[in-house]
Amino acid sequence: MAICRGALVLACLAACGCFPHESQFIGAVDPVNNIPAIQKAAETRDTKSVPALVGQLNSDDPAVRLYAIQALQRITGKTFDYHFYDEVDERRPAIARWQAYLKERK
Repeated sequence: MAICRGALVLACLAACGCFPHESQFIGAVDPVNNIPAIQKAAETRDTKSVPALVGQLNSDDPAVRLYAIQALQRITGKTFDYHFYDEVDERRPAIARWQAYLKERK
């Protein structure tokens, strides 16, 4: 019975949002926190976020990749022929071009 009460308390706390949430940042595990951070970088044209955005081009989540390339295009004006919907092997050359771009900027 005590186990049931404990489980009930935990369920109530979880439903109320009493557990800490991951903050919003580029690279957050949860796309719910990652995508808004990517969008904010695009809106503010945050050039300091470019390396983190390039890192998101390898995301397993196609939505994250889409928002990342859109942000990069808005900030830099470039895409380097990156297509978020391509398979991993097809994305590699464009990602390599992005990485070379980052090296040139340093």
